[in-house]
Amino acid sequence: MKNGAKSMGGKKKLSLKQMERMQEKKDEKEKKGGKGSGFSEKKAPGIVPPDAKSDKIVGEIKKMKALTPYTLATRFNLRLSVAKDLLDELAQRGVVQYVSGSKSLKIYKPAD
Repeated sequence: MKNGAKSMGGKKKLSLKQMERMQEKKDEKEKKGGKGSGFSEKKAPGIVPPDAKSDKIVGEIKKMKALTPYTLATRFNLRLSVAKDLLDELAQRGVVQYVSGSKSLKIYKPAD
């Protein structure tokens, strides 16, 4: 570092022996775990809403204390826009009642 020269940063290159060891450890992990890297595959949220007339869906909804688009989206693996439409349809049918909310978030409760 003479005359103001700066050293470059970055990761040090591994030797061949070190790379071999790392590869062997990785192979052993894959054999033991069986899953590979341990990531679970995410399923894409559904675009088609579940049938609002289905007894299974209505039964699940009646068990919940408060209903928001987010809770429905996570419970039934839906997109938020689809969950909002489903809540609107359920409110029109009288399955749920509007409690409060704003333009962006609406809170419902199951009808008695």
